[in-house]
Amino acid sequence: MDGNNAIDRESTMSRAGEAKEEEYLVYRNPSEPVEARVSDLLSRMSLREKLGQMTQIDRSVADSAAIRDLCIGSVLNGGGTDGDAMNRASAADWADMIDAFQNSALQSRLGIPIVYAADAVHGHNSVYGATIFPHHVALGATRDPDLVRRIGAATALEVRATGVHGNFAPCVAVCRDPRWGRSYESFSEDTEIVRKMTSMVTGLQGSPPIGHPDGYPFVAGRKNVFGCAKHFVGDGGTHEGKNEGNTISSYHDLERIHLLPYLDCLSQGVCTVMASYSSWNGSQLHSHKFLLTDVLKDKLNFKGFVITDWEGIDRLSHPHGSNYRDCISASINAGVDMVMVPFRYKQFLEHLMHLVESGEIPMSRINDAVERILRVKFIAGVFEHPLTDRSLLDTVGCKMHRELACEAVRKSLVLLKNGKDPKKPFLPLDRNARKILVAGGHADDLGYQCGGWTISWQGSSGRITIGTTILDAIKATVGGKTQVVHEPSPSPATLADEDLSFAIVVVGEAPYAESHGDNAELKIPFNGTELINSVTERIPTLAILISGRPLVLEPEMLEKVDAFVAAWLPGTEGKGITDVVFGDYDFEGLLPVTWFKTVDQLPINAGHEPYDPLFPLGFGLRDTADV
Repeated sequence: MDGNNAIDRESTMSRAGEAKEEEYLVYRNPSEPVEARVSDLLSRMSLREKLGQMTQIDRSVADSAAIRDLCIGSVLNGGGTDGDAMNRASAADWADMIDAFQNSALQSRLGIPIVYAADAVHGHNSVYGATIFPHHVALGATRDPDLVRRIGAATALEVRATGVHGNFAPCVAVCRDPRWGRSYESFSEDTEIVRKMTSMVTGLQGSPPIGHPDGYPFVAGRKNVFGCAKHFVGDGGTHEGKNEGNTISSYHDLERIHLLPYLDCLSQGVCTVMASYSSWNGSQLHSHKFLLTDVLKDKLNFKGFVITDWEGIDRLSHPHGSNYRDCISASINAGVDMVMVPFRYKQFLEHLMHLVESGEIPMSRINDAVERILRVKFIAGVFEHPLTDRSLLDTVGCKMHRELACEAVRKSLVLLKNGKDPKKPFLPLDRNARKILVAGGHADDLGYQCGGWTISWQGSSGRITIGTTILDAIKATVGGKTQVVHEPSPSPATLADEDLSFAIVVVGEAPYAESHGDNAELKIPFNGTELINSVTERIPTLAILISGRPLVLEPEMLEKVDAFVAAWLPGTEGKGITDVVFGDYDFEGLLPVTWFKTVDQLPINAGHEPYDPLFPLGFGLRDTADV
């Protein structure tokens, strides 16, 4: 045991609070069974302490007094905003901040540690310099569950290095409509593909032993984090792809399409489940007792805790945040255990106390919620090791993880066209060509390449973190005598340059997250189609699309372009793209979703009749001989 760990253990075990010094405290003994420790600690807690454990607050309002005196159970960081002081903070700075929160919790009467949680949805994406992996839609294109497991394990290391204990991932939504602003958070429109990709749970948490009961939480050790299956349930099936919308279906279809991936998460010991903002047949999930309690907890035997989404209970009334006490009652009685408040926690606790004292929320419901929260805390090992393991700091953005991300990019690329003549494939490109034009605003924009949920919630443009843009990778790949001309919007003189061997045009979407990404038109922004057309008029062209979903591909453009690659949102490692387009690796990616011809067809999914897509689910030219 290193010195840091010894101090962790000693400081935790030495705090007896108000308990008598000679009293034996079962909950502090790691050799006791988890359930015995939960029962013992629960029996010692006041109502105020129990309600505090059910409360998750944002780091921006988490002061020492609140955490210590109110026995706050959890702290999180939201997606972040542009200009946030933590946007450029080092991993060590994050660890310092979280350890300070933890030390406040350890000073509480019973010394119950917090769990700190983050949305590390494609790597530890809030932390500058962390490895940013491709978003889920790209991983679905790989059809490689072991790759996804390894990404989960790498993410867990980088997350734990900063003191974070839990990750709000994976999203196991089955996206049935690309108009949905969270479509890139889904692995696929196909339930079976999503089910296979739940291997991320094992990557994050570790592999439970044979015979581990389904639904019972599991975390292997200090190099793992507890995961969160989200968003329960049906969020990918809302009418017209509206975020926070309404999924209209029978229970049979809800179970068959949207619920099955949760069974796979439960079988891997997922520790938490997040309720969805969306509704099922008009009833909001955050107050849906049948789905949260009768199905998830009772039928599926889930023993971890259910958490709300960000201000999820506020959305139970209109306008949001009104009738707050009624919203709290409806959500807790429905089966929510921890509430992501995240700001007005004093008001939340005041209302919750009144609801319990008045009998509107039974004490049995409070005890059940706190029991579940404590169970996850004991299983996650935070009582024994509450503070950060600084030996993991070197894993953040390390070479091994970036190579893994590069592998994921390579395997996720879907080749939609390769050559105008079936006998003359356009790819791979010649790395020793005399002169190459690189065009499009996405060619040298790391923020666009990573998409939403990168440093800030909505993502942004530019060198927002450390990584390799597609242009960087092209320059590093081509021969020493090859001239690379980079013009985001090529001038007429450039387009008339007869020395240009070929062009690489990189277009796509600006970053977005959640409702900001809802889009009924799905056109390539920034005049992307027009740019491709103008370049292909004069120069043989490979077009690369950076997007979180299929977009409209005009027939004229597809006919003109020589090759077309769907690169999704690849993250920080642009080299994965050049590895494939210049021929070091073959294309392997297969469409995880149906590529529509026009938005009038939406929603269109495999199995629908009629099914007349531009490219069907599973399409992908697999090597350079295919066209």
